[in-house]
Amino acid sequence: MKILYVEDNDDNIFVVYRRLSRWGHTVLIARDGREGVAMARSELPELIVMDLSLPALDGWSATRILKTTAETKEIPILALTAHAMAGDREKALAAGCDDFATKPVDFDQLRAKIDALQRRSG
Repeated sequence: MKILYVEDNDDNIFVVYRRLSRWGHTVLIARDGREGVAMARSELPELIVMDLSLPALDGWSATRILKTTAETKEIPILALTAHAMAGDREKALAAGCDDFATKPVDFDQLRAKIDALQRRSG
Protein backbone atom coordinates (compact mmCIF):
# COMPACT_ATOMS: atom_id res chain seq x y z
CA MET A 1 0.00 0.00 0.00
CA LYS A 2 1.20 3.54 -0.74
CA ILE A 3 1.04 5.58 2.48
CA LEU A 4 1.60 9.32 2.84
CA TYR A 5 3.01 10.11 6.29
CA VAL A 6 2.59 13.78 7.20
CA GLU A 7 4.95 14.53 10.11
CA ASP A 8 7.43 17.27 11.02
CA ASN A 9 9.45 15.48 13.73
CA ASP A 10 12.57 13.76 12.36
CA ASP A 11 12.65 11.09 15.09
CA ASN A 12 9.02 10.13 14.46
CA ILE A 13 9.61 10.08 10.71
CA PHE A 14 12.60 7.77 11.12
CA VAL A 15 10.83 5.29 13.39
CA VAL A 16 7.45 5.18 11.65
CA TYR A 17 8.93 5.21 8.12
CA ARG A 18 11.16 2.23 8.93
CA ARG A 19 8.32 0.26 10.49
CA LEU A 20 5.83 0.95 7.67
CA SER A 21 8.49 0.07 5.09
CA ARG A 22 9.32 -3.15 6.94
CA TRP A 23 5.62 -4.05 6.76
CA GLY A 24 5.89 -3.77 2.96
CA HIS A 25 4.34 -0.35 2.40
CA THR A 26 5.66 2.36 0.11
CA VAL A 27 5.98 5.45 2.30
CA LEU A 28 5.97 9.06 1.12
CA ILE A 29 6.87 11.84 3.56
CA ALA A 30 5.44 15.35 3.81
CA ARG A 31 6.81 17.63 6.53
CA ASP A 32 3.89 20.04 6.97
CA GLY A 33 0.18 20.26 6.24
CA ARG A 34 0.53 22.24 3.01
CA GLU A 35 3.04 19.77 1.60
CA GLY A 36 0.79 16.94 2.77
CA VAL A 37 -2.22 18.32 0.89
CA ALA A 38 -0.14 18.89 -2.26
CA MET A 39 1.39 15.39 -2.13
CA ALA A 40 -1.98 13.75 -1.46
CA ARG A 41 -3.37 15.46 -4.57
CA SER A 42 -0.40 14.56 -6.77
CA GLU A 43 0.41 11.06 -5.46
CA LEU A 44 -3.08 9.81 -4.49
CA PRO A 45 -1.90 7.48 -1.71
CA GLU A 46 -4.10 4.67 -0.45
CA LEU A 47 -3.78 5.94 3.14
CA ILE A 48 -2.65 9.13 4.86
CA VAL A 49 -1.13 9.00 8.35
CA MET A 50 -1.51 12.56 9.64
CA ASP A 51 0.14 14.27 12.58
CA LEU A 52 -2.15 17.01 13.88
CA SER A 53 0.42 19.51 15.18
CA LEU A 54 2.15 20.62 12.01
CA PRO A 55 3.77 23.83 10.77
CA ALA A 56 2.35 25.89 7.90
CA LEU A 57 -1.06 24.16 8.04
CA ASP A 58 -2.10 21.98 10.98
CA GLY A 59 -3.33 18.42 10.53
CA TRP A 60 -6.94 19.27 11.37
CA SER A 61 -7.07 21.90 8.61
CA ALA A 62 -5.18 19.71 6.13
CA THR A 63 -7.65 16.88 6.81
CA ARG A 64 -10.64 19.17 6.25
CA ILE A 65 -9.17 20.28 2.90
CA LEU A 66 -8.46 16.70 1.81
CA LYS A 67 -11.92 15.48 2.81
CA THR A 68 -13.62 18.28 0.84
CA THR A 69 -11.55 17.85 -2.32
CA ALA A 70 -13.01 15.51 -4.95
CA GLU A 71 -9.81 13.60 -5.79
CA THR A 72 -8.76 13.00 -2.16
CA LYS A 73 -12.00 12.78 -0.16
CA GLU A 74 -12.12 8.97 -0.29
CA ILE A 75 -8.53 8.46 0.95
CA PRO A 76 -8.64 7.21 4.55
CA ILE A 77 -6.81 9.42 7.04
CA LEU A 78 -5.41 8.05 10.28
CA ALA A 79 -4.53 10.73 12.83
CA LEU A 80 -1.28 9.84 14.63
CA THR A 81 -0.74 12.43 17.30
CA ALA A 82 0.53 13.26 20.75
CA HIS A 83 -2.83 14.97 21.36
CA ALA A 84 -4.34 12.51 23.79
CA MET A 85 -6.46 14.80 25.93
CA ALA A 86 -10.20 14.36 26.36
CA GLY A 87 -11.94 15.47 23.20
CA ASP A 88 -8.91 15.24 20.88
CA ARG A 89 -10.10 11.99 19.28
CA GLU A 90 -13.56 13.48 18.68
CA LYS A 91 -12.02 16.67 17.27
CA ALA A 92 -9.87 14.64 14.83
CA LEU A 93 -12.84 12.54 13.72
CA ALA A 94 -14.97 15.69 13.31
CA ALA A 95 -12.25 17.15 11.06
CA GLY A 96 -12.60 14.08 8.83
CA CYS A 97 -10.04 11.60 10.13
CA ASP A 98 -11.20 8.02 9.73
CA ASP A 99 -9.36 6.76 12.82
CA PHE A 100 -7.09 8.01 15.60
CA ALA A 101 -3.93 6.72 17.27
CA THR A 102 -1.68 8.36 19.84
CA LYS A 103 2.05 8.81 20.32
CA PRO A 104 4.17 7.26 21.58
CA VAL A 105 3.26 4.79 18.87
CA ASP A 106 1.91 1.37 19.82
CA PHE A 107 2.97 -0.45 16.63
CA ASP A 108 0.64 -3.42 17.13
CA GLN A 109 -2.28 -1.01 17.42
CA LEU A 110 -1.04 1.05 14.47
CA ARG A 111 -0.79 -2.02 12.26
CA ALA A 112 -4.28 -3.15 13.25
CA LYS A 113 -5.72 0.28 12.44
CA ILE A 114 -3.91 0.44 9.09
CA ASP A 115 -5.12 -3.06 8.20
CA ALA A 116 -8.70 -2.16 9.16
CA LEU A 117 -8.65 1.02 7.07
CA GLN A 118 -7.15 -0.90 4.13
CA ARG A 119 -9.91 -3.52 4.31
CA ARG A 120 -12.59 -0.83 4.62
CA SER A 121 -11.36 1.12 1.61
CA GLY A 122 -11.15 -2.01 -0.52
